[in-house]
Amino acid sequence: MGPASAPPGSTSPSDRTGPGRAHWLRVAREAADDLATDAVTREQAGKAPFDEVSRLREAGLLTCLMPTGSQEGGPDRLTAYAVVREIAAADGAIGQLLGSHYFLSWSARFFAGPALAAQIEERSAAEEWCWGGGFARQEPALMLTRASKGLVLNGRQSYTTGVLVADRLAVRAMRQDTGEPLAVVVDPTRRGVVIDGDTDPFGQRLAAGGSVEFDDVRVGAEDVLGSLSADEDLLAPRAALAAPVGRLFSAQVLLGMAEGVLAEAREYSRTGHAPGHPAWPAGTPHDPQVQTAYGELTVLTRSASALTDQALEAVRGGLERGEELTYDESADISALVAMAETAAARAAQESTTRAPEIVGARSTSARLGFDRFWRNTRTHTLYEPVTHRLRDVGHYFLNGAPPPFVLPA
Repeated sequence: MGPASAPPGSTSPSDRTGPGRAHWLRVAREAADDLATDAVTREQAGKAPFDEVSRLREAGLLTCLMPTGSQEGGPDRLTAYAVVREIAAADGAIGQLLGSHYFLSWSARFFAGPALAAQIEERSAAEEWCWGGGFARQEPALMLTRASKGLVLNGRQSYTTGVLVADRLAVRAMRQDTGEPLAVVVDPTRRGVVIDGDTDPFGQRLAAGGSVEFDDVRVGAEDVLGSLSADEDLLAPRAALAAPVGRLFSAQVLLGMAEGVLAEAREYSRTGHAPGHPAWPAGTPHDPQVQTAYGELTVLTRSASALTDQALEAVRGGLERGEELTYDESADISALVAMAETAAARAAQESTTRAPEIVGARSTSARLGFDRFWRNTRTHTLYEPVTHRLRDVGHYFLNGAPPPFVLPA
């Protein structure tokens, strides 16, 4: 039995039209095993993950959950959460990269009309696009201004997941004349787009983060997905689900990293030996203190996993209700996902901090790479602060105020 297990899920009827959930989870585990073989050396090298994206593409994981046209064949889309968790357990940065890719590649379904969404998804699947970018608010905002031949995009978006390897960027931009925030898709090879690998984070170094400069980049009508306004007159309850759908990927990345560090620490505890104590090696499975510590971390991680499974089922139900979803139901789902993300963050922080302590001084060896789990987790939670989610949950519990429409960074 491992520290935790990937989220369960029912088999979708659409599984009969193509490879289903079981197939893609098997593919994800194989890809995770492949990534785990050189995770430490790749993380220490810190190169842009072109090779890693190629591995995901060759395994079919970039497009496996992308419907073609209006027909959603293949596995339940929410299988993506389990896929991301498997990958994150082996490599947290690649898990983040893949989770961001899934969310952004689905974003047209929330913000664009059905015809445009189907067109974008069909081309994305056919050309095996890797998506990067993000819809989080930033200051100063990217600006869309009207020019003689349509709209042009200007501004700079700072640290953004996936930009170094993306085939398409999905970003938030504000209409200069109306102030309305819009979701925009940009081809990074378009004239005026400059990608800058200027970031030097101590964690999540393989998430392909960087900055992107837009200098009078032409934006066609087909490149504007729709509004990101939180105004209830513009934001339908189903579109509001975009926020919890995105945040749930964050929870899965965090759970994956918690499970990954516990699995590696457990393996070392079973086989490793500390010099000077041959009779009772530090970190062995026979040490009562070690057993207690693993018990505490397993309970913490499994509890977060159970709450995340509840959030996953709530999201599934909300998506199935479609246009019948109410604002109150959307708020309930958002609050539950906020709880799950918070629990997952605490499980990851606690596990990545305490697992090396259980292993002992040998965990400081760069060859073992235990430090990457803590650095990846800390970097992720700095960009997605837990305190914000706790405040939203508390405000909702005390005052009934719906969690704000905040898309993940």
